[in-house]
Amino acid sequence: MGCLARKTLLAALLSAPLAFSAMADDVVLKRFTAGTGLNAVGLVQGGEDTELAGPQAIYAGDDGKLFLLDQVNGRILSFDPKKPQAAAKALQLPGNVQPTDLVVRQDGIFVWDGEVRALRAKGRDDDAPTRGLEEFQTRAAEDEFTLGMFAQMGSQKLGSADELLEESTRALPKPRTPLPVKQSLLTRGGGPVVASIATDKSGSLADIQVRGQGSTEAFAKLRLKVSDRLGAVEFLDIDKKGRMFVLAENIPTDTADSAAAFVARFSPMGALEGIFELPLSESAAVSRRAVTVSEEGEVYFLRTRQTAVDVLGVGFRPLRNAKVIDVHGTRRAGGSPSLSARGARAAVRPLTRAEVIRTAFMFERARWRVTPSLYGPDPDRTCTGFRRVRRPGYLHGKLGQEVRGIPYCWGCHGSLQQISNAFARGALAGNVCTRDEPRRDVAGVDCSAFVSAAWGLASHFTTIAIPSITKVVSNPWDMLPGDAFNKPGSHVMLFLRFTPDRKVEVMEASPGACNGRVCRNVYPLSSLLARGYTPVRFRALTEDMTARVDVPSEEVEKPAAKPRRENQSRRSNHRRRR
Repeated sequence: MGCLARKTLLAALLSAPLAFSAMADDVVLKRFTAGTGLNAVGLVQGGEDTELAGPQAIYAGDDGKLFLLDQVNGRILSFDPKKPQAAAKALQLPGNVQPTDLVVRQDGIFVWDGEVRALRAKGRDDDAPTRGLEEFQTRAAEDEFTLGMFAQMGSQKLGSADELLEESTRALPKPRTPLPVKQSLLTRGGGPVVASIATDKSGSLADIQVRGQGSTEAFAKLRLKVSDRLGAVEFLDIDKKGRMFVLAENIPTDTADSAAAFVARFSPMGALEGIFELPLSESAAVSRRAVTVSEEGEVYFLRTRQTAVDVLGVGFRPLRNAKVIDVHGTRRAGGSPSLSARGARAAVRPLTRAEVIRTAFMFERARWRVTPSLYGPDPDRTCTGFRRVRRPGYLHGKLGQEVRGIPYCWGCHGSLQQISNAFARGALAGNVCTRDEPRRDVAGVDCSAFVSAAWGLASHFTTIAIPSITKVVSNPWDMLPGDAFNKPGSHVMLFLRFTPDRKVEVMEASPGACNGRVCRNVYPLSSLLARGYTPVRFRALTEDMTARVDVPSEEVEKPAAKPRRENQSRRSNHRRRR
């Protein structure tokens, strides 16, 4: 759209009155219970050191329908939020597609499973309750606008691992002005646009310039300032009325305070009209894409609970002439979990961050061949409590092939050499049955076992025991490579770095977020803090940041094992689950 045409459109929009939403509170538009029916979603209850697994993403289509990624059931549900009593329709995912995010456009459904894959429904568009999806080739899957829309929520190609301990990766904790971040996306009311986002030295103010594709002149200049410090700032969409929507985080510099996220709505001329506060702390698990904006300007939120999933219409709070957006998250009931334990002892020899990062990447980049003994028999064993199989998802159909990454294994622990030895003895590769008792005939690592191995511990410290060997990083912006985000009794992730757009890059072992292996992921910081993750630092880590990390090559098939570290921990302070 040309500059003159765009200005004409904005003038026409401004001639009509702007209607503010009368909704002040969040409203449950549709509830999905646990199960496999059309009004149900797959929910796998978490256990010790395992988060609840459930739907990962929600997206508003161009026709007013919402699309929900029901990851556990291997499907996408579509439904009309204005007709909550009507049954949803199911689109079954191809067996070789294991996505964690989705974007819906007129020319197809695009999902992310490490890369963008384009899907379309099979057969005629009729009233069938269930249809299959098939993959097709399209250039739209790899254009900068599709990639930019996925990058909004952290589904993006990861940066070079070799830069992890260089000075440039620590821009946020340092008093310097970050470089502007450019975002490309397709909007419903403005077509393809490019947003350039620059923050000031304080980190609390962002200036956003929005221009059309191929244009050098910005048609909108937005300003956003929070009371603490901005985390991620993402331009989300332009609705049919020309209003612009920006997702932003308010991150305090003290973990005792609560982080918050909101969607700010701007008028077609760039004036801040108000915000939609997102109820992050009400969700029991971290979702990849928990918020979406419709073509009419409604904001929807995906709230995951222990026994059900709610799709919320988020209430709008008008703001008139607000210079600062003062929004804080809701504190968890009962306060923070205990962060200390007595008697636990761990390795005392100084451990460098370069060693931690190198070990972590050896788990993530390990390549190995799936032999019949590692793969196990078909059909695979079913877990207790839900229709899931024991074998990690990324191994399905990979018999005889080479795969990447150490498998997730509930209750397992060990160094790379110990895992390799177990494979050689005929152990099964991985186990995602987190509600069953741990098995003795499997090998791999669970979330806390992976972090324990990265920290050089010969024994397994669970998420409940990790506080006994760590200290809290009171300012989350002071996190350094090799630190961790720990949620006692639930999950732990190894912190790698802040991305240029102020998200956090982590490495984790997860049955859901990593499809059953060790992998890298990117998350908005507020979603971790608001849901109870605490930034922690292993006490044996040195503060030496001068050593450059020598990340192992991706072509290394069997990385050498890191020497075992002497550990004096007591079984009374942690559980070795073997």
